[in-house]
Amino acid sequence: MDDREREVRRKLLTDFEYYASKCLRIRPKDGPQRAFELNASQRHLHARLEDMRAKTGRVRALVLKGRQVGISTYVAGRYYWRTTHGKGIRTQILAHLDDASENLFNLAKRFHDNCPPLVKPSTGAANAKELRFDLLDSGYKVATAGSRAVGRSDTIQLMHGSEVGFWPNADEHFAGIMQAVAEAPGTEIILESTANGLGNVFHTLWSRAERGDSEFQAVFIPWFWHEEYTRPAPDGWEPPGEWAEYEALHGLNRDQTYWAFLKSRDLSFDSGGESDRPCPKFKQEYPGTASEAFETSGANAFISPLYVLRARKAKVDGYGPIVLGVDPARGGADRTGIIDRQGRRLGAHVCERIDHGENTMAIAARVVAIFRDLQPKGLKKICLDTTGLGGPIYDRLTELLPSQYLEAVNFGSAANNANKYANRRAEMWDQMREWFQDAAGVQVPDLDELQGDLCSPIRDHGATYFRSNGQLVLEDKDHIRKRLKLSPDLGDAAALTFAPDMDALHAAARNRGRVRDTGTSSAWAV
Repeated sequence: MDDREREVRRKLLTDFEYYASKCLRIRPKDGPQRAFELNASQRHLHARLEDMRAKTGRVRALVLKGRQVGISTYVAGRYYWRTTHGKGIRTQILAHLDDASENLFNLAKRFHDNCPPLVKPSTGAANAKELRFDLLDSGYKVATAGSRAVGRSDTIQLMHGSEVGFWPNADEHFAGIMQAVAEAPGTEIILESTANGLGNVFHTLWSRAERGDSEFQAVFIPWFWHEEYTRPAPDGWEPPGEWAEYEALHGLNRDQTYWAFLKSRDLSFDSGGESDRPCPKFKQEYPGTASEAFETSGANAFISPLYVLRARKAKVDGYGPIVLGVDPARGGADRTGIIDRQGRRLGAHVCERIDHGENTMAIAARVVAIFRDLQPKGLKKICLDTTGLGGPIYDRLTELLPSQYLEAVNFGSAANNANKYANRRAEMWDQMREWFQDAAGVQVPDLDELQGDLCSPIRDHGATYFRSNGQLVLEDKDHIRKRLKLSPDLGDAAALTFAPDMDALHAAARNRGRVRDTGTSSAWAV
């Protein structure tokens, strides 16, 4: 080989994007076969996977996406590339339906049938369920998630799980086929899906990955990255209702907004939604954020997802006393949530979960470290839930910190306004809900994980409701955990920042000349 041919072969072996454009053929929605040129969503995923592989030696990815943005096609191409460039590579495709499994397998067969002779491997077997490359001792198998025992006895290097949120036997598959993937360098598991509600295996896996409690990394692909999702808007068309704000929050151009408006309007006919706002079905099938994908109904959330998204995109100054909320772990899947609030900004200094289990000394040590960092910046209160594990942590903190900085809060104790609220937790969450609705604007970290916690309590029978005497009862933590398979640790920590008497803190700080008068109710302004 001359130098040019040697360089071409090297790029085909090491550069998937180059290989795809030269060697793979796809059949797009709008015409005949063409070269596989990666779109924006596919390029983003490719960069994330390659970064993962460079750092850890293997890939473990959960991909949450909108419909038909090309992720399944990308994974099929990636795995054909890897399977045909290595020896002893076993690749497994597992989809939710027979038709979907067949379509994914046909992608691999189309790649193979059209592969240039220079890089096309020898074929040993090719049928409806298997594609084997004899000289490489590598190949594909395809299966459908309806079978509980699929892949249990195999050893797999590359695993593609498609529409995992719709797998009928997901628990069994994660106890079986997922364990068949070797724990070795070079192995890959890519699980991708649109959302399918809350509390299922995919939602649980996503929540854990998003929080850093899993070897999987969460990769979100919003619908508006896809070049095809646009429609020329009629002259003079203006987005109605909430669509104008939706356009601004997501940075859409008018043609993207018009496409989304039409798609949501069509989907709302089936779900009974209104055309002047994105309907729940649209947000599930074409999410703009990860938390949006798992909303069953925006109107059902105690704190509106729209208000939280608005706060994620806002830029607001924070001033005045800093309050730290600490929600200690209660064991199991819980983590200790810690977040601060200063004026109209939540989480500007601290927004974290820590996994120290029931090690109260370690949790106390972390709080002390945060105190030392924030006290010179204006920290005035550390509010800690003292139910359960919080009691010993509070006791330890009283030994380490000045008592005037500490405030013990019992979520289940009587509310300050007992006529309006069933307990302190309901009272603080309602104050936080009103804080998000403040017309002057508030800001929170731009994190799907935080939005998921803040929007986790819902209004429903058995969840959040009003008693006959008018008291607000907030959905309790155990009920949320049972419904979502996660605990809203950061949400409860955020609510704790509303525990102190903020008028008193404001007055004390103002007397020292450190805070200017906001001219608004300090219950919401601080």
